[in-house]
Amino acid sequence: MFSLDLVLIMFASGALAGAIAAGAGAPLLIQALVFALVSVGSLAAVRPLAKRRLEIARDPVKHGIDAVRGSDALVLQQVDEHHGLVKIGGEQWTARAYDSTQVIEPGQTVQVVEVKGATALVWRVP
Repeated sequence: MFSLDLVLIMFASGALAGAIAAGAGAPLLIQALVFALVSVGSLAAVRPLAKRRLEIARDPVKHGIDAVRGSDALVLQQVDEHHGLVKIGGEQWTARAYDSTQVIEPGQTVQVVEVKGATALVWRVP
């Protein structure tokens, strides 16, 4: 009933249209045709628009490590292949250079490529 397909709402609109036709004195065959036409019409026209709108509203928000991956960081202590310290979004993280040949000095901006445990693997931003 609460699915995102919204099919029941479309059938409800068809039933309402059929009920209005019945209230106007239409014969049973006309009521059924009105129900079918309005239901199918709303499924074809309204449902894709409503579904697209709901999918936009459900845009996932990144949390935890997924939010850290890809973000920029400021180097606080020299970062090399074995150790380092960076500041990511107001938090201090231990860091290592993603490329073992890089040595990144304090004050430079880096990008978090990957997170392993509590250590950010970073790459120098050009």
